Amino acid sequence: MLLLISATPPCQGGNILVFPIEGSHWVNMEILLEKLHTRGHTLTVLRMTDSLHVKENSPLYTTLNIPSTFEGMYENFGQFIEEHFKLQREGSSVMTFSKMTRNLHSMLTNVHTVHCDALDKAMEDEEFRRRLKEPMFDMLLTDPALAPGVFLAKYLSLPLVLNVRWTAGIDGQLVAAPSPLSYIPMVGSGLTDNMTFFERIQNVLYYGIFLFHKEFMIKPIYSALCDKYLGQPCDIYDLCQEADILLFRSDFVFDFPRPTMPNIFYIGGYQCKPSQPLPADLESFVQSAGKHGVILFTLGTMVKSLPTELADEIAAVFAKMPHKVIWKNLGDRPSTLGNNTLMVDWMPQVDLLGHPQTKVLVGHGGTNGIQEAIYHGVPVLGIPVFFDQYDNLLRLERKGAARILELADFNAKNFESNLREILQQQSYRENMQRLSRLFRDQPMTPMGLAIFWVEYVIRNKGASHLRTEAYKMPWYSYYCFDVMLLFFAALVVQVLATVAFCRFLCCRKTNTKTKQH
Repeated sequence: MLLLISATPPCQGGNILVFPIEGSHWVNMEILLEKLHTRGHTLTVLRMTDSLHVKENSPLYTTLNIPSTFEGMYENFGQFIEEHFKLQREGSSVMTFSKMTRNLHSMLTNVHTVHCDALDKAMEDEEFRRRLKEPMFDMLLTDPALAPGVFLAKYLSLPLVLNVRWTAGIDGQLVAAPSPLSYIPMVGSGLTDNMTFFERIQNVLYYGIFLFHKEFMIKPIYSALCDKYLGQPCDIYDLCQEADILLFRSDFVFDFPRPTMPNIFYIGGYQCKPSQPLPADLESFVQSAGKHGVILFTLGTMVKSLPTELADEIAAVFAKMPHKVIWKNLGDRPSTLGNNTLMVDWMPQVDLLGHPQTKVLVGHGGTNGIQEAIYHGVPVLGIPVFFDQYDNLLRLERKGAARILELADFNAKNFESNLREILQQQSYRENMQRLSRLFRDQPMTPMGLAIFWVEYVIRNKGASHLRTEAYKMPWYSYYCFDVMLLFFAALVVQVLATVAFCRFLCCRKTNTKTKQH
């Protein structure tokens, strides 16, 4: 016990303000909060009053409620998913891509607007502002995929730690670290770090789409908050770069190698843990699979159900398999569902992935599920839906541990052939287990790393010495265009001076000859 105590630097319990967001992002954040709570830290969580996932009463934290303006937002998100499924099933075309991009950016802009409006209305209340300022918080911890928490850290002048995968609509590394477009693929591009000339053109075009979305759709939403409460304009992406520490939910077993910065710490898989025994009824079902084993099927926290036609196709294929299937689904029971398939509202995914009977995960490619599959060495058949899911699965497919089946190409025959290939080709499991060994072979657990740096910020009242000041530079200085322009101007002056001098000598020689004649 003494050895364990001495292994981690002591830290007096801090007072931490937390601004989380919904869905799988909250699942990640809550795991981190559980660990911080056991370390003696006091946690205050800012929570929307109609939050679906963040509980108002918890033994881990106290809540500070923000009156929500979410009315209709969850229904709108459900409609967006429905429309997104339909568009993907139409097949690949420029028109389909344009519609999907427009719908995605419109939905994201709406979500940012709703959160900023809710915070704005809350901050108009003097009592709410008092409760923000009186406790003397030591730091603010937030997920910047939605960035009101980043704004609040600036408003309250608090050290800022980001639990990050996204920053206001784009991969956090693109904002925080050098990202050469020649070998850093943009999220959504479906590219790898080994691009041809035409793929680099495609990557630059994707970057242009991001810049448009950033400059004209996202930044103005947060600029309004800054103007009102900070008394000056601000760039939300600059505020993200002011963060003391970025706890980045990825690692280089999974991601492509790329430049990084001294205040970015990679904690991919920090939510992963050894599996626990299953409930008796679920264990009995899993064991009944015998030598064939079990297939897990889930599309995460945000996709509650599938379109009827698609669900029927999937259920019919599962019914043919000798394996048992556990399917997380909140929708209607497919008409083709076989006796070998158990439909559940919720599944202990980590415990099932760690069970020796589990043979494959059929999933959407969300970051949590991908990392848990790597940790437990279970190969993946990916059916990406939106956001970064295709890119996540692409990284696994590149390493020989997954296959991707896009909705545009989805039919019962393709689904069955891909599923059978992963189950029958031992290389998929071997490759994933190799990744699992690399994933676990670290000098410090990802959770231990995350806790160390949170407490480091509390102990030292920030970590500004790890933060680059490059974000304060104008773009032309960052890329040294002004230096190159000076060099070019000097070269031009030198060339012109040389030409003028040569002309002067020639004219003088001509004049001398004329006088002699």
